[in-house]
Amino acid sequence: MSFINSLITVSLTLFAVIDIIGSIPVLIDIKKKQGHIQSEKVVIYAMLLMIIFLILGDSLLKLIGIDVESFAIAGAIIIFIIGLEMILGIEIMKPDKDLESAAIVPIAFPLIAGAGTITTIISLKASYSNLQIFLGIMINLIIVYVILKLIPVIEGKIGKASISVLRRIFGVLLIAISVKIFTTNITVLFKNNINF
Repeated sequence: MSFINSLITVSLTLFAVIDIIGSIPVLIDIKKKQGHIQSEKVVIYAMLLMIIFLILGDSLLKLIGIDVESFAIAGAIIIFIIGLEMILGIEIMKPDKDLESAAIVPIAFPLIAGAGTITTIISLKASYSNLQIFLGIMINLIIVYVILKLIPVIEGKIGKASISVLRRIFGVLLIAISVKIFTTNITVLFKNNINF
């Protein structure tokens, strides 16, 4: 797979997990309650969280004695569940309802750089380079920034039905990606254990 194709896969995976399109109703609700979303701060905090886990993810895993393949398989299962949530319109992993801390806590974490995103970043490290993942993160943060800035415009233009359709499309994409991550890493894990 070429660098560009891999970058597209990484970017689409992160885009589906972050699910900024599906989060638009939540963002509109936060804007109504707080009056303003601090787009720059949200993106900076989300970026810091994602880059920390991109750089230190392996070290943190080694510290607790888990190999990247096992974590990737666990991550694939979580990504699969997120995809199911998006398709079926159910909520298995509950978001934080506390909206007091100036939009950074509910939006930067856990909405953008939450458990699903962090798990996905570490899982992607098993199949893609840090540069591809870093570029995928930056591409997604640009998209997130643009959407946060456009929330007032989007609020009056897009219907709930359109958002629902988009969520389901990205849910199917996410499940397909999770199956690929699972099968790739389960094969490597079995080979390592057989060689051992």
